Amino acid sequence: MKVIICGAGQVGYGIAERLSQEDNDVSVIDTSASLVTHITETLDVRGYVGHGAHPDMLAKAGADQADMIIAVTLYDEVNIVACEVAHALFSVPTKIARIRAQNYLRPEYADLFSRQNMSIDVTISPEIEVGKMVLRRISFPGATDIVRFADDHITMVAIECMEDCPVVNTPLQQLSQLFPDLMATVTAIYRNGRLQVARSTDQLLVGDLAYVICQRDHTRRTLGLFGHEEQEAGRLVIAGAGNIGYYVARAIEDVQPKTKVKLIERDAERAVMVSDQLSNTIVLHGSALDQHMLQQADIQDADLMVTLTNSDQTNILSAAMAKRMGCKSGMALINDPSFQDLTQGIGIDHHINPRAVTISRVLQHVRKGRIRSVYAVQKGKAEVIEAEALETSPLVGVAFRDMHLPPGIRIGAIYRDGAVLRPNGDLKIKAKDRVVLFAKADAVRDVEQMFRVSIQYF
Repeated sequence: MKVIICGAGQVGYGIAERLSQEDNDVSVIDTSASLVTHITETLDVRGYVGHGAHPDMLAKAGADQADMIIAVTLYDEVNIVACEVAHALFSVPTKIARIRAQNYLRPEYADLFSRQNMSIDVTISPEIEVGKMVLRRISFPGATDIVRFADDHITMVAIECMEDCPVVNTPLQQLSQLFPDLMATVTAIYRNGRLQVARSTDQLLVGDLAYVICQRDHTRRTLGLFGHEEQEAGRLVIAGAGNIGYYVARAIEDVQPKTKVKLIERDAERAVMVSDQLSNTIVLHGSALDQHMLQQADIQDADLMVTLTNSDQTNILSAAMAKRMGCKSGMALINDPSFQDLTQGIGIDHHINPRAVTISRVLQHVRKGRIRSVYAVQKGKAEVIEAEALETSPLVGVAFRDMHLPPGIRIGAIYRDGAVLRPNGDLKIKAKDRVVLFAKADAVRDVEQMFRVSIQYF
């Protein structure tokens, strides 16, 4: 697949890195010569210095042969125009635009980016997607990662097995027998830096990270089964009142009005504006790295500190400081993958990876076949995929006990007619079922083939 990416910043780099690893033909356009130099020296991509919305730059990058354009510059208007030009002049089939300004995304303007109004197939808002991820992690503090599929009916939750985990050293097939009404399946295990697809004979060990696919309403029970019964934060301090921080604070006011939230923002003008928009949140003007400011926010009494500024270093240090000053738990937004492995060593309990959220949204449209949703885990070592079964799929009509899946794939749940089904030996997949599965990176192509429209379908 030939892909043009407009924007070589953090988001563009992350997308280019993943797509180039999969042997796609990737070209990147950016006005910054230093960013283009960096991305071409570190990745197998072509780079062009220029304006991503200008026809001559798109032509130079090969837009006339491109299968997809992904416009992720810092400017919404540039992203919109780049997609429009790619459509009008080069007939690029798939056009994805990053939209950051919340004014474009308000519910009353929901039709703005519909295909009859604009030549944009997909809009992605990393800030909102990351904000939703933060909210899920706040709601389920025992989860290391949590994502929803099948219209929010199915959840993938990553759970760390601690010393007091009740299910360690127990074969997975025995867990199914002990809890037959629990709609949850362990699909993969991350152990000592190695990711493996789970088998029914496997056992979980202390220190493992288990990837469990379950019915949404069974998420808390699943966490409890693994020994995670942490309570939701009643007192919350947020560092950073940008798009993500503001979105999280506003959503908490709407959904969890009893939660006490304090928001720290360094920019005075932004702090005043956000304060006017929020009703129950206390907005403080100052630096999250200032101990006096943290004391003013009563950090010693807080259940959770969430750091959501634009600086990884600020997020890491302020979360670590909060923990040392008495905050029960810390969560940091970290863009740079090289920082993410440092968090536990300095006392940060959880981190949010915005790249994973954004890249997953793009992969959903790169994947072939009836792929409805994708979420990349462990820096792209595997994906959790929601796919729709077709009449011609080799999985349809075959009992699970007779199903010979390619290595590296494990099915976690089936969504059919409003109900979530857990795989068992007698269950057969039907056409139009939505299948949520775990697949290692080298098995993704097999998944695409299993859910691809064959010539017999027509």
